[in-house]
Amino acid sequence: MKKVIGLLVIVAVAVAGYFWWQHNMRETVEPLPPPVAVEQPPVVEAPPAAPQEPLIQHPIEEAPAEQPLPAIDDSDRQLTQALQALTGSELWRFIFLPDRLVRHIVATVDNLPRQEVSTKVWPVRPAGSWLQVEGSGGDLHLSPSNAQRYERYVELVQRVDTAKLVAIYKQFYPLFQRAYVELGYPDGYFNDRLVVTIDDLLAAPELEEPPQLVQNKVLYQYADPDLESRSAGQKIMMRIGVTNERIVKKKLRALRAAVTNMPPQPKSSELAPPQAVH
Repeated sequence: MKKVIGLLVIVAVAVAGYFWWQHNMRETVEPLPPPVAVEQPPVVEAPPAAPQEPLIQHPIEEAPAEQPLPAIDDSDRQLTQALQALTGSELWRFIFLPDRLVRHIVATVDNLPRQEVSTKVWPVRPAGSWLQVEGSGGDLHLSPSNAQRYERYVELVQRVDTAKLVAIYKQFYPLFQRAYVELGYPDGYFNDRLVVTIDDLLAAPELEEPPQLVQNKVLYQYADPDLESRSAGQKIMMRIGVTNERIVKKKLRALRAAVTNMPPQPKSSELAPPQAVH
């Protein structure tokens, strides 16, 4: 505010000085001749800038479809058949919820790097049973046996052939892209968001010791503020246990390489030692 007032004072003084100078010089200075008109060159307006296309960091090479793709909301049967061939019927029925599959996959991928993710849009069934903990009071921590709840999910990760999975992804990519746009990203590119999500999951710490917890009413939270501030996806990675986490990360690195045409990233254990949580 002081700078603004000072600026106004300077302008006022300059204006007053200008009129004082005009008043005192009017009688002693001969008037100048009228200015000679100078023809100005025509102003050429620059053409409007062409709208820039959104920058795509990881373009995906869409596979030619053998038959026209269905509408997004009519694609469950066709996509289920393709994915079920990779997982096996029993494991597919145990894990997946084949309803609005494309939209739920897109919404979940978009949500995982955020602080919260709604289980209502998950394409898979919850792991069952409550979170298993050990101890009480100030010595409450995640139970190592909690990782057993995710054995079937990790079995699925190990069983799926990455190359075949990516081939299905490329075949159905127009549906994933359309669903991502309709989710509220008119200039977004779903494969870029998938890579962001994979990178976030790969950045999850690998905890050699069960992390300490605190109970907030009926919910459990990590006692370490750094762990509690992690994304929803990273919290899932920490929850499944370090052995399962490393198996999942190995598949994620292979998946990232396939959808970006880039070499696999180094393991997190090669970049930094595992974290111990007290």
